[in-house]
Amino acid sequence: MVLILADQTDGQFKKTAFEALSYGAKVAEQLGTTAEAVVLGTVSADLSALGKYGIKKVHHAANESLNVLDAQLYTRVIADAVKSTEAKVLVLPHNNTGRAIAGRLSARLKAAMVPAAVSLPDTTNGFVVKKVVFSGKAFANVSLNTDIKIISLNMNAYKAVAGEGMAEVVQLNVNVDAPKVKVTATEKVKGEIPLTEATRVVSGGRGLKGPENWGIVEDLAHALDAALACSRPVADAGWRPHHEHVGQTGIAIAPNLYVAAGISGAIQHLAGVNRSKVIVVINKDAEAPFFKAADYGVVGDVFEVLPKFTEEVKKLKGA
Repeated sequence: MVLILADQTDGQFKKTAFEALSYGAKVAEQLGTTAEAVVLGTVSADLSALGKYGIKKVHHAANESLNVLDAQLYTRVIADAVKSTEAKVLVLPHNNTGRAIAGRLSARLKAAMVPAAVSLPDTTNGFVVKKVVFSGKAFANVSLNTDIKIISLNMNAYKAVAGEGMAEVVQLNVNVDAPKVKVTATEKVKGEIPLTEATRVVSGGRGLKGPENWGIVEDLAHALDAALACSRPVADAGWRPHHEHVGQTGIAIAPNLYVAAGISGAIQHLAGVNRSKVIVVINKDAEAPFFKAADYGVVGDVFEVLPKFTEEVKKLKGA
């Protein structure tokens, strides 16, 4: 059996959860077995509806202590769920939750683990999973030979596919210890589209010359229904909040479309965005390193190109 963690936030499932469920269901199909989900914490969403993603059963640990990520607590509960269900493959999202618990679960379950998987396992000769390495510069094919196997799925690496069906919901009977970490306050970043969930992202760099010029970036982002991002120098200078900083030292993203305006493309920035399916670079410097990684490039002044870009997008949308 394949067990998938359907990660939730504030009682609702995010895009990464549906991707992991769809991926896990396909892995189960490959192995000729069933796919089931584990859900931790209080959830307001309809759990039976997860059956649309190929899930036959949902194991729900409805304990308020699990509403906030506690890596040690999550590890114990999920490990118990793997043992009680006799799952042979555990699928996690490669988000903050997955990164915090994958290694712990690997040690506790004595299971081989592949982080940041980007494709379905090759089961023709063993169990081989492809993952990104060297900050996205290359791929590695990793063979898992243990009885229990753990895969954390990279964001936007597998499309969530909803079909028909309803899942059986059962209570997960595990001991939930009191958390060792107490959360006294939570500060949430408010934005129209969270970067980690965005399929389109528009990002600006020092070529914008100052925060007062960010309106043209925001206009394009709104036209494309995209999230806003920035390079590290922009965040360090205080032009934009640090939660918008993408790159090796910021948030790593993998949208379908990444538009970089006035960003030279230093290796640290590229490492956090090079998994984007399509990269569009706008820069007046024809020698900017980013053009080497771009699918499409425009050599021109961002102050002239972005407004025209936005205008054309609005025309296509009939706005």
